[in-house]
Amino acid sequence: MTYRECYTYGLDVLSKAGIADARIDARLLLEFVCKTSQHDLLLHGNREVDETELAIYKECIARRSQRIPLQHITGEQSFMGFDFTVNEHVLVPRQDTELLVEEALKVLKPGMRILDMCTGSGCILLSLLALSQGCEGVGADISKEALQVACQNHLGVSEQCGKELAVTFVESDLFAVWKGTYASAGDSHAFDVIVSNPPYIASAVIETLEPEVRLHEPIGALDGTADGLYFYRKIVTDCKAFLKKGGALLFEIGHDQGVAVSELMKEAGFTGVTVKQDYAGLDRVVHGYYEEEA
Repeated sequence: MTYRECYTYGLDVLSKAGIADARIDARLLLEFVCKTSQHDLLLHGNREVDETELAIYKECIARRSQRIPLQHITGEQSFMGFDFTVNEHVLVPRQDTELLVEEALKVLKPGMRILDMCTGSGCILLSLLALSQGCEGVGADISKEALQVACQNHLGVSEQCGKELAVTFVESDLFAVWKGTYASAGDSHAFDVIVSNPPYIASAVIETLEPEVRLHEPIGALDGTADGLYFYRKIVTDCKAFLKKGGALLFEIGHDQGVAVSELMKEAGFTGVTVKQDYAGLDRVVHGYYEEEA
C-alpha cells in the first residue's frame, strides 16, 4: 500500500466513525507511525509503506475510531512550543491554556517562586520555568499518576529548552501539605505567583462532553462539583497564607465563569482583578494581586 493509499484508508475509517477532524487525524497518525512530515503526502505519496508500519497505522486508526484521543495514541502533545508526554492520567494540554502561561509570564520576574496548583502534566509550570529567567517552581497534584507524568515532562522539557529547570512536584490535596508550614505570607519560602487550571466543569455537564474527554481523560481533573466553582473557592481562600505581599494569583476558567471567579477573588481581598479573553473572545483567565491584611 502506498503512503497516499494509507492516508485514504485512515480517512475513510475515521470519517465513518464520525471523527470530526478525520482528515487531520488520519494524516497526523500516518506521520507519527512513518516518522514523516506533512509535506510527504504531497511529495512522496506514491512511496510504498512497509508491512510493519502499515500494521501499526491500522492499529492506530482503529484506536482513534474508538474515540481514544489522538494524543493518547501518540503519547504526546505540543504546548507553548514544547512536546509534553501525556496519557490517561492527565488532561491533554489545550491551546486555550497557553493564554494562562502568557499572562503569568507578564508578571514573572527573574528569581520568582511559582506554585502550580493542580499541575497535572506539569505543562503550565514547566513552560513558565523554561520561558523565564532563574525562577523556581512547585507543582502540586492529588494524583500520584499525574505527578509521574509531570516528572517525565520535567526531564523532557529541560532537555528541549537546554537548561535544568528548578522544579519540585509534590502530592497534595490542594494546600494540605503546606498548611502549618508558613508562619505568614511574608515567609521567605512563600510564593510570588500561584497559577492554577483546576477542575471547573459542573458535574451535570460531564456527561455531555465528547467521548474523548468524558471516557478517556481523568474525571478528577474535570469535575468542579455542582457549580464548577468548588476548587476556585478553596484555592482563593487558602492561597492567601502562601502568597507574598503583592503576589499574583492566576486561574484558567470556563467561558461562563469570569464574573463568578472575579467576585470570589475581590471578596477575598485581591486587587486589580482582571478577566482576559482568549482568541475566540471567550473569558479564559482571571488574575489579581493579594495585599496582606492589616
